[in-house]
Amino acid sequence: MRFVKRTGPGTRLKGKVVAIIAANEFEDIELLYPFVRLSEEGAEVIIIPVKKGLHPRPADPSKPVTGRYGTPIPLEVFGLGERYVVKELAEVSPDDIDALIIPGGFSPDALRIDESVLDFVKRVYEKGKIVAAICHGPQVLISAGLVKGKRVTAYRAVKDDLINAGATYVDEPAVRDGNIITARVPDDLPEFCQLIIQALLEKP
Repeated sequence: MRFVKRTGPGTRLKGKVVAIIAANEFEDIELLYPFVRLSEEGAEVIIIPVKKGLHPRPADPSKPVTGRYGTPIPLEVFGLGERYVVKELAEVSPDDIDALIIPGGFSPDALRIDESVLDFVKRVYEKGKIVAAICHGPQVLISAGLVKGKRVTAYRAVKDDLINAGATYVDEPAVRDGNIITARVPDDLPEFCQLIIQALLEKP
């Protein structure tokens, strides 16, 4: 599926491709806000659902990957192919994207024990692409071995995990260290997205 060509003032990220990866019980706003904000700037967004983790209630493997507050993937209120497309993990190459975003919620618990996800995250990072995680999302970065020696932040429940993995934890809304961007909670989404946009604009 191809994206619909759009015109308008939001063109700073035209030509950039951002992927958002999520398993069941992701934090809805931490997926929706970056999707809308980066799309507004002209980026093409790929959402990658991973059918792992807690099943949407009631448990049914045939149901779509769903957020804590009921947001399904595909997103019912946004036209598929208009501002985003949905792809399986195996269909996305790190070469095809400029940034990867990992929302929080309970989704990271499932993503961090999926070897295919960890391999993908590591390859995105190694290619110098932006890897951004918010709230519990940095748990995936820990399991991928990407936080040692890095300045990072996260939801405070993840603080000790980050320190034990060799990171320097800082209590700031959003932090960038190289091509890793992290943030604490939904209230920090504006700062999180500003850092992502800034990082993408630096890339030719």
